[in-house]
Amino acid sequence: MALSFASLIGSPRRRAAWLLAEASPFARALTRGHELLADNTAYRVLAARLGDEGGHSPDALLGREIANAEIIARLQSLLPLGRAVQEDIAVHVDGGAISLRVTAMLAPVSVSGRGNWVIWDIQEVADNAAALVAVRQQRDELAAFIDNAPVGLYSVAPDGRFLFANRTFAAWLGGLPEQLVGSDLLLSDVLNHGEARENETMTPDWPGGEAKLRPLPAEGAEPDHAARLRLVSVSQTVVPDVDGKPLRYSAVVHDLGLELRQRGTLRPVEAEFRRFFDQAPIGILVLDSAGTIREANAAFAQLCGRDDWLGQRLAALVREEDALALARHLVALRRGEIFSRALEVRLAGPRERVVEVFAASSAEREDGQSAQLVYLVDTTDQRNLQTQFHQSQKMQAVGQLAGGIAHDFNNLLTAMIGFCDLLLQRHQPGDQSFADIMQIKQNASRAANLVRQLLAFSRQQTLVPKVLDITDVLADLRNLIGRLIGETITLKMVHGRDLGLIKVDQGQLEQVIINLAVNARDAMVDGGELKIRTLNHSVEQPTELGAEIVPAGDYVLVEVSDTGHGIAPENMAKIFDPFFTTKAVGAGTGLGLSTVYGIIKQTGGFIHVESMPGEGACFRLYLPRHRPNGEDLSAGRDDARPDSRDLTGQGLVLLVEDEDAVRAFAARALRNKGYTVIEAASGEQALALPPEQLDRVELLISDVVMPNLDGPSLAAQLRSRRPDLKILFISGYAEDSLRNNMAKSADVNFLPKPFSLSQLAGKVKEVMDGTA
Repeated sequence: MALSFASLIGSPRRRAAWLLAEASPFARALTRGHELLADNTAYRVLAARLGDEGGHSPDALLGREIANAEIIARLQSLLPLGRAVQEDIAVHVDGGAISLRVTAMLAPVSVSGRGNWVIWDIQEVADNAAALVAVRQQRDELAAFIDNAPVGLYSVAPDGRFLFANRTFAAWLGGLPEQLVGSDLLLSDVLNHGEARENETMTPDWPGGEAKLRPLPAEGAEPDHAARLRLVSVSQTVVPDVDGKPLRYSAVVHDLGLELRQRGTLRPVEAEFRRFFDQAPIGILVLDSAGTIREANAAFAQLCGRDDWLGQRLAALVREEDALALARHLVALRRGEIFSRALEVRLAGPRERVVEVFAASSAEREDGQSAQLVYLVDTTDQRNLQTQFHQSQKMQAVGQLAGGIAHDFNNLLTAMIGFCDLLLQRHQPGDQSFADIMQIKQNASRAANLVRQLLAFSRQQTLVPKVLDITDVLADLRNLIGRLIGETITLKMVHGRDLGLIKVDQGQLEQVIINLAVNARDAMVDGGELKIRTLNHSVEQPTELGAEIVPAGDYVLVEVSDTGHGIAPENMAKIFDPFFTTKAVGAGTGLGLSTVYGIIKQTGGFIHVESMPGEGACFRLYLPRHRPNGEDLSAGRDDARPDSRDLTGQGLVLLVEDEDAVRAFAARALRNKGYTVIEAASGEQALALPPEQLDRVELLISDVVMPNLDGPSLAAQLRSRRPDLKILFISGYAEDSLRNNMAKSADVNFLPKPFSLSQLAGKVKEVMDGTA
């Protein structure tokens, strides 16, 4: 650990301060009151970045912006509780803003003595989530509203030093807030009690009332006691600490003015404040001592979505589960308690708005009644963004897990299925072992289906898209769907006219339709109707569809609707989650709809569901319309070619696979079909083969994920020697490197694991004959 020279001199306590400062990887400073005792290099770099020449404590460095001054003051007020406190703030610099996480704690008594040192740690945090940007914007709007309110606002410490002042109050004094906050000016320097005797000093703990404001002296000039004083009315409250001792004094200052005082009215000020009150971008309301709403602005009426709020208790307008917490929170705030975080509640009603509650302690109105000012900041959009962000992270984590499982598990399944095929060549149906081998193969195939579902959910399968007419696909599936849903359910298909073409993986699309049909069947225990409808659909401009945005364009819309029991509202947000199911134990894996979601998203489409309990459900699939070109049409003609039943062939094949069992099965299977096979357990071993042998290789069969040198990299090196080399990749799931390789090269083929002997031989036959 690097020590500054200053840490090697001075008193032991001074050296301890420097050691504490240098011990942090973040920007750290130690203070005593407003005095900066020590700081580390990171803090000095941060200060320079914020345009500070150095030597200022964090409260002065970060509290220059009004939005941050109250946050820093709140952190300082919570320090006596004896625990670390933390807040996120935004600091504007160079036309932008950076997010800082500020942590404050008291230094151990053994180090600081009785001086109450404060340790400040400041860390810059990434601002990737759109929710943080929206929250900061609303905080800035609230700060701007407070800063430009038609009343003066200030907060002072027990010694009379200013902790906060809004721009209105500072302007009345002929200055700026930064000339008050952090300076040596005291409240008594600018405020005189209206009834004070001559030379009587104003103390911060005065109860409030009429007073006179004295303008700030010009720089370098002495205070002008003969200057014109502004007549004001001050309402002041005390904010106590945990022991009940005064922590600070906060006040609201009204400008009476000589003319208003002579006329005995405050109507112009009230009218101005009313305008700010009604046009504020956040909900503002006034509560009496019982928590009943006596007044509210238009923003609050829009938030709650009702007109009968007057005379209602605020707790009655929120969700039942939040009402008790809100009532206790407001009571605590009326007593002057301080909270480091705002309370978040959900408003009752159909709009389901989420708001943060900010409130002041209660004050006495002119009519003698107690009143409490409450601010409600709408955080619904931020909450939705956070939910989507967390859901995305969860899905990504499960997807990565699924991909890792699939890679290893599909290797095992390939070996199981492959060696079963080799055994079945020696055991005919009449053999006693035939049924046992078939049981092993069938169960391995069932396991392979589960892995495919995981890959579909995580969008890591390799798709082989083809240009299709959705009408033909559904016509081919009609009989199969009819058998799946049974005789008690009526199947109705409505085909749209002049439907556009789509480019999708036909097998995966069929799996989507079948999964939705099976779910519909399970929702109609007593029978009903399953309706599948297709039509063209155009989106003129980007449209919000649930939590997603559908881009403008042409789509083929597939609707799958049923007349079953519907989906409960509390389950709507979870139906596409993996392993979520409402079926009985053993009746489903919970992967059906997550598979549907993954396939549709990987295809570039969108899925939306509408349902009401007891009224069935309707799933809508939005598949992008495809405009075919010459290559698509020729590919379609090739796909119509019947497969050859003769799987034998000739040629030299280089088989590279790091899984011994898979390599052994594949090599035996290909040799049995007539091919000459060279085996390699890694990419490096393959490249180490004699050049004359590599030059005669006609087909490279390679796994994708291998230690050190993966399949695509190996293929690229061999292609540099042999541009005409045929390539067939085999893999348990579609890695990014394979996707990129297949996208760049049209003559790269793929066979997903697990595969059977006939699938391997058939694919190799196609590639060698140039018909793949």
